Amino acid sequence: MNIILAKDISRRFGRRWAYARVSLELNSKERLLLIGANGSGKTTLIRSFSTLLTPSVGELYLFGQSVMKGGLAIRHKIGVVSHKVGLYEDLSATENLQLFARLMGKKLLHDEAKELLSSVGLEYRTEPVRNYSAGMRKRVSIANLKLKRPELVLLDEPFSALDPAGMDELAELIYDLDATLVIASHQVERAAALCHRAILLENGLIRWAGPAEKAWKAWRMSQQRSPLLNGQLRNVRRSIRR
Repeated sequence: MNIILAKDISRRFGRRWAYARVSLELNSKERLLLIGANGSGKTTLIRSFSTLLTPSVGELYLFGQSVMKGGLAIRHKIGVVSHKVGLYEDLSATENLQLFARLMGKKLLHDEAKELLSSVGLEYRTEPVRNYSAGMRKRVSIANLKLKRPELVLLDEPFSALDPAGMDELAELIYDLDATLVIASHQVERAAALCHRAILLENGLIRWAGPAEKAWKAWRMSQQRSPLLNGQLRNVRRSIRR
């Protein structure tokens, strides 16, 4: 079953195209890595898959439904973790989870919250999350994913601001998630170990697609090319239906 089906999608902001002519399919439980330099279109593509943005051109289907016609109806199936972790600073991890549960129309008992936090190694932390490290905050976000149980998980730079040990811990938690995954990351080797396939975006265009284990080689080759492919992007831009 197609979880994501993108048909020649492009997204523009004013006169600038964030990504252009992107086509891909992602089936249930597949894991896709997005790589590329800053400004290559990764985050905008993630936001499109989350239904927070819709493509300006093309067709995007999630779970067989058109995002352009009814994206809001499928948001409960999607979980997102970005480099900016959205937690309530004055609440503990338990209180954050209980609040998220209420927002989803669920009731989460204290022991249930503690069990979720135990799965990410935070069962004994009771202080407000403003005192948490970056890695601890990411782990609370993973606990929230386990609470929501989304079918599609979108991770935008999940390893940012973490030390190597923190990256290893988070990678193990991500590996254990039972969902279809899309990960955008500059930590190419680490993220590739969690994925099946990868695509490389350069200036909004797909420049390479292949097995995740070959992503690092593709990334290194991209660093040897000019980072600005303006001529190619102009040609693509002219061909996109306005």
